[in-house]
This record gives sequence, structure tokens and C-alpha cells, in this order.
Amino acid sequence: MVLESGKITVEGVARLRDRVGSFNRPRQYGVGLFNESASQDSIRHFCQGIGDTNPLYWDKSYAQTTKFGTIIAPACFLYSVYWCSGRTGGLPGVHGFHAGNDWEWFRPIYLDDRISVQEQFTGLEEKESEFAGHILIQSSVTTYRNQRGEVLAKTRGWQIRAERDAAKERRKYSFEPYSYSRKEIEAIQEAVLAEEIRGNNPRWFEDVQVGDDMTPVVKGPMSHGDIAAFVAGCIGGISHGIQLKEMLRHPSWGFTDPSTGAQEAIIRVHDIQEAAESAGLPGAYDYGCQRCCWMGHLLTNWAGDDGFVKKMYVELRRFNVVGDTTWCKGKVLAKREEGGEQLVDLEIWGENQREEITTKGSATIRLPSKLAVW
Repeated sequence: MVLESGKITVEGVARLRDRVGSFNRPRQYGVGLFNESASQDSIRHFCQGIGDTNPLYWDKSYAQTTKFGTIIAPACFLYSVYWCSGRTGGLPGVHGFHAGNDWEWFRPIYLDDRISVQEQFTGLEEKESEFAGHILIQSSVTTYRNQRGEVLAKTRGWQIRAERDAAKERRKYSFEPYSYSRKEIEAIQEAVLAEEIRGNNPRWFEDVQVGDDMTPVVKGPMSHGDIAAFVAGCIGGISHGIQLKEMLRHPSWGFTDPSTGAQEAIIRVHDIQEAAESAGLPGAYDYGCQRCCWMGHLLTNWAGDDGFVKKMYVELRRFNVVGDTTWCKGKVLAKREEGGEQLVDLEIWGENQREEITTKGSATIRLPSKLAVW
């Protein structure tokens, strides 16, 4: 199974530089946005895809008792509208790896909000790496608005562009499937079941202390089914004639499986081992936005119904392959009052079963105050 490989050329980089500052047409798989409406079904499907059971997002009767009066969507639901990863096109056949996002949210996403997206290509940087030699880092800024034109959120997303052949030759990342002991599996299951959804029990600003640990959100061991569920709820896909037309327009966007003759989209590096290896990767791995959504899940669990996630910064540092387990963790760094808001600053990170940090970041959450109640 071989993926068509492109090259980073002087001419290609120059063409990309000429586009810096331009606005893209945000599309998933070349056919438009995925979830343009925050319907009850689309919110539920998104939550199913990331394993979030918070009743504020699922249960209308419960949600009616909250300050919102209705179901809302999790902050990271916006990934399911448009996956903002610094994608800007160009350089066909040069692989793109989602490397991170820097989010700021301004208002809740209410049930049945209709969401529009604007994306601007904002940056292009050339670097040398151990992974694939000469690489590019592309970035863009994406703005999400509701049907009233109100800004819901903005994010800067960035991705690494690398030549597949160069990554394959260097083989920086080796893959040895992890063998869990029975005790380890039991500990993981126990941690998954110990997840705390703060919900309608307010987390008061006054009760938070610097150094407090967040209850981890644990994802894993990650299966192909976990990835498929995420795709169904957050990314979607195209098939048959729609996919064929897209491949004819962009030949380097896909490949043909020599064992079956079936044409596959390049995105199948996330669930086909051989496809991942052909791109110089250790194995089928999670979507970058999938792991960002897990970090968002950690934050909304901790904030409770009366808290609001204002900012989240996430760097994707290592590959998270099928079979890995991620502990999404966090710690309170500081608390402050600013502009009449009670804010808590957090350090957040993802850690795998090998105790490697795969994800690093920070966040800011607005919490309710006991003083405001009195």
C-alpha cells in the first residue's frame, strides 16, 4: 500500500507564501462543512464520538433546569463544524500533521445554533526536523459565528507539512505494540469509571486552590472503533462517486490499496496500519482534533454547568497510536479576578501508558463566585 509522495519545492513554497493573508474556503473533504447546525442529534453524535456523557449535552429535561434553559454543545463541538488545523492546500502529496490549536471562546453554543466559518491563512515557516528533514509549519486563524453573526470562538491552528518519503526513510518513530498486564487494564478501567462530571454541583472560585489537581479523563486503550466513532460524530466522510470525483481532482489526496483495488482517502492513515507506515509513521494513530477534544472534555467536566471554558491551548507532541492510553490531566496554576470575572488558569497535558507526555497545553476557565450569589 503506497501513498503518492510529493515534494517541498522552492516553487511550491513561493506559491504558498503568496497566499499568506488570503481567506480559504473552509471545507471538510472538499464538500463543505460537516455539522453546520448544533442540532440535538449532531451534539449527541459528537459526544458519543469523544465519550462525553455530561447530561447538559444529552438530556433536554436536565438542561432545562440549568442557567441555559436548554441543551448546549461542548466547546470543542466546533471541531465537528470545521476541523481547524492550519490546512491551506497546496503542495499535493506532502503530508500534513495537525500540530495544535490556540482557542478562545466568547459565548455558549446553544441548541439549534447555525454556525458559519471564516478561515484566513496567516503563517508559513520553514524548519529542519529529525522526523522528515525539511518541513513547513502552516497556520491559519478560524472564526466561528452563530446565525446572529455573533462570534462564538476563534482559534489559531497549525500543522506540519512533511515529505512522506523523507519521513519513511528516517524512521524516527518506531512502533512496538504495548502489552498491558491484567493489573494495568483493571487500573485503566477503574480510572475511566472514576471520571467526575461536576455538572450542577458548582465549582466555586473561592474553593479552588493553586496546586489543585483535576480528576483525569482517561481514553484508552484506544481502538479502531474509538477512531471510527470519532469520525462519525466529528469529521464525517465521503464515499463512492463523490470520493472518486475528489480523487480525480486531487490525485495525491488518496491512494489505491494494491490488495483490494479499492481507492482510499489519505486520511486513512488514521485507521490502516500499512497506510500509516507508508507515510513514515509508527502505526494508525488518532486525529489531532480528537485528542484536542479529549482535553476539552477534561475542562468541561471540571468547570461544571456554571463554569465557562474561555481559552484552551494544545500542542500535539507525540503520536498516539492504536492501543495507547491517554490520561488527560491538569493542575491549577493561578486564580485571578479580571474584568469582573473570576478566572482560573490551568496547566493541562496528556500522558500515555509509557509515562510519555504526548500533549501539552494550558487553559483558562471562568467560575462562579459565592460572593455574586449573596
